[in-house]
Amino acid sequence: MTPFEVRDCALLARMSGLPPAVNLRELRERIAVCGENVLFHHFCETPLRGTFDNPDYRNDFAVWSKLYLGDRVLAERLGILDPYAFPSLEELRAATLEVLDERLSELTMIPWARPGDEFFFSEATTVVFSAGIRFTQPSRLGAFIRKMTNGSVYFHFLEARRRPPLGRDDFTAWLMEDEEANRPYIQALASIDFYFHTLVHLRRELGRVLNEVKVAK
Repeated sequence: MTPFEVRDCALLARMSGLPPAVNLRELRERIAVCGENVLFHHFCETPLRGTFDNPDYRNDFAVWSKLYLGDRVLAERLGILDPYAFPSLEELRAATLEVLDERLSELTMIPWARPGDEFFFSEATTVVFSAGIRFTQPSRLGAFIRKMTNGSVYFHFLEARRRPPLGRDDFTAWLMEDEEANRPYIQALASIDFYFHTLVHLRRELGRVLNEVKVAK
C-alpha cells in the first residue's frame, strides 16, 4: 500500500467582516448571509480551538445561546445539529435557520446579549504541514493515531470529510486501497459516532476500535 503520511494543522482565525449579533434576530440575519467558511468555522472547527471547551455543545451558536442569550431551549436545539450529517453547508445553513425561525416564532420577547457579549463571526484558514511520520501497515494505524496531535486527528478524520471524496476521512480512504483485506478496520472506523467527541476522546476511541480489530485478527 501507499505509505500513509501523517500531517498536522493549525487554524489562522480572522474576523469575517460581518457585524456582530447582539440578539437572536440578528444572529438569524447574519447566519442567513454569512460565507460557508464562517458556518464551517463555528460548527466544525471548534474542537481545534484551544479556547473552546464546552462539555455540553459542539458548536459556537449553541454555546452563545446558552451563555449569553440565556436560552437553553434554543441551545439544545442548535446543539444537536450534526454538521457532518448534512450533504452540504447550504443544507446545514437551512436547518440552522429553521431552528432559529421556530424559536423566534415561540418567543414574545427577543433575547439580547449584554454589551461585550455579542456574537462575533469569524472564519479561519487551515495551515497544513508534515508531521514527519509515515507508515505502511494498516495493523499499526491504531498505535500511530494514539500518538497523533489533536491537529492531526482533526485534519485526517474530521476536516478530510470536506475534501474529495466528500464525506470520507483520510484513514478510510487509505485503507480502501486494499478494501477487501482492510474491511474490518474500515467498518470499525465507520462505527464511531464522532461529532460529539472531543479530539482527545476521539483519538482514544479511534485507537480502541482499531486495536480491537487487530487483536481479533
